[in-house]
Amino acid sequence: MNIKRTKEEIKNTISAYLLKDELGNYEIPSIRQRPIFLLGSPGIGKTQIMEQISKECGIGLVAYTITHHTRQSAIGLPFISKKQYGDKEYAVTEYTMSEIVGSIYDKMEQTGLKEGILFIDEINCVSETLAPAMLQFLQCKSFGNHKIPEGWVIVAAGNPPEYNKSVREFDVVTMDRVKKIQVEADFAVWKEYAYAHQLHGAVISYLNTRKQNFYQMETTVDGMHFATPRGWEDLSNIIQVYEKLGKSVDREVVEQYIQFPKIAKDFANYLELYYKYQTDYQLEAVFEGKLDEILLKKVAHASFDEKLSVVGLMLSKVNEALGNAVRKEAYMELLQSYLAEYKQVTEEVTEGLDGQQLFFNICQKASVEYRQKKQAELLTREEEYRYCQVMKILEEILQEMKLLSLNKGKACFQKAKEAFEKENELYEKVWKEAEQKLEYAFDFMEGAFGNSQEMVMFITELNSNANSVAFIQETECERYYQYNKELLFEDKRKKLLERME
Repeated sequence: MNIKRTKEEIKNTISAYLLKDELGNYEIPSIRQRPIFLLGSPGIGKTQIMEQISKECGIGLVAYTITHHTRQSAIGLPFISKKQYGDKEYAVTEYTMSEIVGSIYDKMEQTGLKEGILFIDEINCVSETLAPAMLQFLQCKSFGNHKIPEGWVIVAAGNPPEYNKSVREFDVVTMDRVKKIQVEADFAVWKEYAYAHQLHGAVISYLNTRKQNFYQMETTVDGMHFATPRGWEDLSNIIQVYEKLGKSVDREVVEQYIQFPKIAKDFANYLELYYKYQTDYQLEAVFEGKLDEILLKKVAHASFDEKLSVVGLMLSKVNEALGNAVRKEAYMELLQSYLAEYKQVTEEVTEGLDGQQLFFNICQKASVEYRQKKQAELLTREEEYRYCQVMKILEEILQEMKLLSLNKGKACFQKAKEAFEKENELYEKVWKEAEQKLEYAFDFMEGAFGNSQEMVMFITELNSNANSVAFIQETECERYYQYNKELLFEDKRKKLLERME
């Protein structure tokens, strides 16, 4: 099962486990809620999807890598207490609360979320002394004498034995009490994620042409050589930051993330050419509407790898522009929601109420909502940035009201409206620039390649990017619809021929 389907299945399981009947009891009793056990090779995103799922489901998350823990931290420390049995008093051993169970209660207290996910990573790599406690945890949902609170879904993850010498096989009794999901690396699914999270264009375009290098594990005399989705994402992040710092990424840097020398060398060479083609083909000028016929002929007769690199560069620039427009639209929608609420309250209140105070209340509401969601860890990085942008503009509007000594509702609302219209003008500018860049990209693609396999790749990759699709759905790019229609027709024709054969 790929990581996308795995994520969907976990969300479905959580929905089922947390569903309550009319009496407020869970439809599936806690004792029958099997822990989810993810088994898959390292670096494919098992841990990362847990953060996404908790945010999307609006529930808490407590995550532990169990190999970092001892028996004492997992179960608790022993202490002696006295108990009366019959006529005699006995000294008995009890345990303090497990650190892990205590962390769940801490999370509930901090976030106000009473339901959540307890995620235990590397569960099948524990020490011999901790192994029995892990079996008890999976079978009985408890650490020592302390049960996991109701409403908390247990998800555990582990690596197959070929990737870790410390792996312990769980017995049938344990495996018959868990919901096992075998997770596999899938480039097509990862590519959707890569576009959505704005990974570097060179990483995406390289892997598009060398899918076999997306995930590789090889045992050699020098040890394990590997390239993983986690490694590619982290490499992408460092490339983007190095570009801002004006520093270069060479083979030695790549090998720090892609620990497979042959692949690291190949990507480093590709990255060098990627930057070279950006200059050689004057792509900055292309996106200003300047096409050089000589360069168009040059790329038309270039090697296949060079053509794909240029297409990758075009996609990177286009996707960045379309993504920025979509993100700006989301910002405007959030800003508009607060200003629309302000408009409503200014219309409803009596003339005597202070319009500036009412706007201050809206600012406070935005701030409180942001803090609550941030404290509950329900915001993605992009959503957090969006909230900060909105709060900044609201604060600027409030300061202008104070500076101009505006108090009456209509005057205050007019000032807020002017500010929104100014922001809307910037938004429309970003949107139009994105539309223009898309048109310029088609000018280049048609001039260089015409209706060829390179154009098919260009359209296919646009369709793989959720932000680009969202943008195109709201605009009128005739050439996109033309080529996309031809692509869909060709796909149907190929499928029909395959059936006939």
